[in-house]
Amino acid sequence: MKAMILAAGRGERMRPLTDRLPKPLLPAGGKPLIVWHIERLVAAGFTDIVVNCAWLGHELQAALGDGSTWGAQLHWSPENPALETAGGIARALPLLGPQPFLVINGDIWSDWNPAHARMHAARLEQAGARAWLLLVDNPAHHPQGDFTLHADGRVGEADPTRPTLTFAGIGVYLPELFATVPASAPAPLAPLLRNAMARDAVLGAHHTGEWMDIGTPERLNALDARLTGRAGPAGQA
Repeated sequence: MKAMILAAGRGERMRPLTDRLPKPLLPAGGKPLIVWHIERLVAAGFTDIVVNCAWLGHELQAALGDGSTWGAQLHWSPENPALETAGGIARALPLLGPQPFLVINGDIWSDWNPAHARMHAARLEQAGARAWLLLVDNPAHHPQGDFTLHADGRVGEADPTRPTLTFAGIGVYLPELFATVPASAPAPLAPLLRNAMARDAVLGAHHTGEWMDIGTPERLNALDARLTGRAGPAGQA
């Protein structure tokens, strides 16, 4: 099973930090954000990792190379311009192959254990679903949440009569989910997920461990303070 790290964003909310440094290379706890992902993926047995890049992508590639420093084999998927989440994944499909794959947003931090992705990939095929999403409690900056997790493990549109959860930016997908997405035009992920939800084709799980969306310099500073001198234990989902 392969994994992909989404690392093509401009990081507008992180400016001026990202004016001269790609967002995935911003440091927290003594290492770049993206290195936390690479190390956690390798520890879970994911050594074939696709990374998309756009803004200052040459600097990202120069810093990480082929990934051998961390025991990984990085496969680069450059974009110009950036293709958003679904477009970037669609472009990278030839590198990801025909089997279910794990995708992680490059601008989050979590103690979730990627080793669980294999189990969720098997559940997708058994259930006839196309996507599995990791959901977390709604953070203060996103109190309305994104989706509803039903008792049977299916994920649906937000329902005002039920509690909502926030999409963590971690998912397992079948390539078929992106079959209609062009590989050369920007395309968001949310419409694909909502179309699949309408067919009961999205599963999910609620992660109650550590998770942060590193979207602002203040959150980056908070993460750095939490990580200094330690690395959180792997969580469960």
